[in-house]
Amino acid sequence: MSHTMLLAAESTSWIAKLLPGVADNPTRFYNAIRDTLLMVAWSGALMLIFGMILGVALTVTAKGGILQNRVVYEILDKLINILRSIPFVLLIVLLFDVSGAIMGTSSGVKGAIIPLVVGSAPFFARQVESALASIGGGVVEAAKAMGCGPTEIIFRVYLKEGAAAIARGATITIINLIGLTAMAGWVGAGGLGDYAVTWGHNYGKDDIIYVSVLAIIVIVCIIQLIGSLIAKKNTH
Repeated sequence: MSHTMLLAAESTSWIAKLLPGVADNPTRFYNAIRDTLLMVAWSGALMLIFGMILGVALTVTAKGGILQNRVVYEILDKLINILRSIPFVLLIVLLFDVSGAIMGTSSGVKGAIIPLVVGSAPFFARQVESALASIGGGVVEAAKAMGCGPTEIIFRVYLKEGAAAIARGATITIINLIGLTAMAGWVGAGGLGDYAVTWGHNYGKDDIIYVSVLAIIVIVCIIQLIGSLIAKKNTH
């Protein structure tokens, strides 16, 4: 047996002793990471789209906004408050049939997408609203004086000037979304949450729980790093 093969065998043996639960079926751990990343990617992308639309709509229809509309603002404001007040576990149950109708299933990664989007988009909408509200009214008035219409003001003033704050808000929301995926896993959505509970807690294998937590921490740190870099790049 070659020296390289001996080292590989010793390394595998060391991992098996330190993390027996994980080493027993490493594929299960890799699949859990994959499912978590898939849930974050798909629901995160949809959350950013819908949250951005809602946040911009709140800003422009608010009192003194470029498209002031009290009725629209009140409806959106109350809808967002209601959705944010519902605990995520209950939201999954409430959207059980909706997920089944739209995604074709109410379980697994696909079944978790709708609840994850509905649970996180309102939070991001408030982050966007707060970011855009910090833009000075003088900048908007200057754009109006230059003949810019509502669409131009939204893209050239609001989104451009608020890019850094929006990036920070998106980072916070996506990190929060990772926590929601763990909760979704607890009720059958898969991912690291499901892996930790089903194979770690239920079977008394603490190493699986520790590794799952560590994996989530690593994912969060990477997302925070990316978000900070984007925010820094867009800071004027």
